[in-house]
Amino acid sequence: MLESASALVQEYADLERQLADPEVFGEAGDPALVRRMTKRYAALGPTVAAYHAWHAAQDDLATARELAKDDAGFADELPSLEQTLASAEDTLRRLLVPRDPDDERDVILEVKAGEGGEESALFAGDLLRMYLRYAERRGWKTEVIDATESDLGGYKDVQVAVKAKAAAEPGEAPWARLKYEGGVHRVQRVPVTESQGRIHTSAAGVLVMPEAEEVEVTIDPNDLKIDVYRSSGPGGQSVNTTDSAVRITHLPTGTVVSCQNEKSQLQNKESALRVLRARLHALAKEAADAEASAARRSQIRTVDRSERIRTYNYPENRISDHRTGFKAYNLDTVLDGELDPIVQSAVDADEAARMAALAEGQ
Repeated sequence: MLESASALVQEYADLERQLADPEVFGEAGDPALVRRMTKRYAALGPTVAAYHAWHAAQDDLATARELAKDDAGFADELPSLEQTLASAEDTLRRLLVPRDPDDERDVILEVKAGEGGEESALFAGDLLRMYLRYAERRGWKTEVIDATESDLGGYKDVQVAVKAKAAAEPGEAPWARLKYEGGVHRVQRVPVTESQGRIHTSAAGVLVMPEAEEVEVTIDPNDLKIDVYRSSGPGGQSVNTTDSAVRITHLPTGTVVSCQNEKSQLQNKESALRVLRARLHALAKEAADAEASAARRSQIRTVDRSERIRTYNYPENRISDHRTGFKAYNLDTVLDGELDPIVQSAVDADEAARMAALAEGQ
């Protein structure tokens, strides 16, 4: 397994050579291709470094063992060098575990009010603010693509794009961290609409999709039904006097996307197509995973993103993740964007599942 990393080292060298070619960045170059090459180059960097460190540790240990035959002083160094080699091997092995091919992507995240009426919409707004603050803490850019507000200032539905400002280290891009957020989020608190002070339970849904580039998802215009209508705000108040809102139906899959956030019909259409591409990419990924049961070994098994994943208990200031068993009593700071510890618990559970699947296959 570890020696197989040599192929990745060769790929890294090939990318380095290509990226050093001025013609790649010239007028005849393909910007989309350059972005993909740059991301791949950055992603391979830690694995290549770990591979070289592993080989260096092997060489150091072999040399020390040879010298120890003639000089007992070198024998004292062997335990330390053996530990260094074991650590380097473990690091490389972890980096070679099959990864989600979308881990380097940006995402489109959607928060949707569910059970609980107006309280659910307010909770959806709290989740949105949590993700926006989390993105800010990690230095990511965010863009609200479309939003439907509720009467009390929450959100019935809101879509936001989250982008890394530069090529991210492996496991640090938006999809690699936020993909674990998809599912049903449950809140327990006294709603602002509750006059008796009773604790209510409501829920909101989160959908996270890796953003697909235009060249990656081909959409036949003949497969689209496009409707335009007048935008509206909370309470049905008109916020636009022209038919600028756009609803796109992808006929082959029945996928429906609407957008009314922008002022022009063209802008709303482009935003809707952007979300549609992400949804079609996600559908294709799900279909491929379902068809190839062997490939599912490289997908998340213990961290199921399709079910209720988390509870936010306000009276106890408690956050609980039902997939990993993570529990903490700092709900206020989590809602302020301090999501990394709870996300890391999902990352660790995912990695453990992948390592176990790899061991089973050997």
